Amino acid sequence: MKAIVFDFDGTLANTLPICYYAFQNVFREFDNKDLSSEEIKAMFGPSETGIIRENLTNVNKEQAIELYYKKYLESHSNLVNPNKDIDEMIRHLKDNDIKIGIVTGKARRSLDISLKALQMSKLFDVIITGDDVVNPKPHPEGIIKALSLLGVQNNEAMFIGDSDADIQAGNQANVHTVGVQWLPDYQTLEFNTEPNSSFDSVKQLVDFVNNGVQNEL
Repeated sequence: MKAIVFDFDGTLANTLPICYYAFQNVFREFDNKDLSSEEIKAMFGPSETGIIRENLTNVNKEQAIELYYKKYLESHSNLVNPNKDIDEMIRHLKDNDIKIGIVTGKARRSLDISLKALQMSKLFDVIITGDDVVNPKPHPEGIIKALSLLGVQNNEAMFIGDSDADIQAGNQANVHTVGVQWLPDYQTLEFNTEPNSSFDSVKQLVDFVNNGVQNEL
């Protein structure tokens, strides 16, 4: 295994609560709608800007987008906590010369807010956001682009995510897929598309990677 590519929300950081919170503020303010977390989750796929442009009925979409980022930034420290296990896993992978990347539907702007707040800005070898692709997950475009930039073949990489769209994208990119439910909030209770591996703790992934490294020695 030469590279591991991660989804972000619900996989590398427990950011789903702040996503829900920021969207709820936007739809309440501009459309006078109180949306549940499940209703917002059903919109996931495009970036935040895409979600607002596609689902908001109010014509003031640019103002709504700015409100989203305002709420996301000002509430990040209250709603998103660093995760020691995730931080140690990333450090361990890098120490073992495994390239790491992110492929997320998030816009670059909100991802940068989260990476900076969680002190993860300089850790990744490649980052593909929702702004960098034409086709969001479950399309494999983002993963294929990440592998190309990393210079690895699909049989040398795995993609890790917490949603069916992640697993479908990984399958279509012909990489080893890993479904995870290791953070307090994640998108999929039961994967409709079966991943190659499933883990409910970060340690399980680290052990899995370590075993693969040992088998190669």
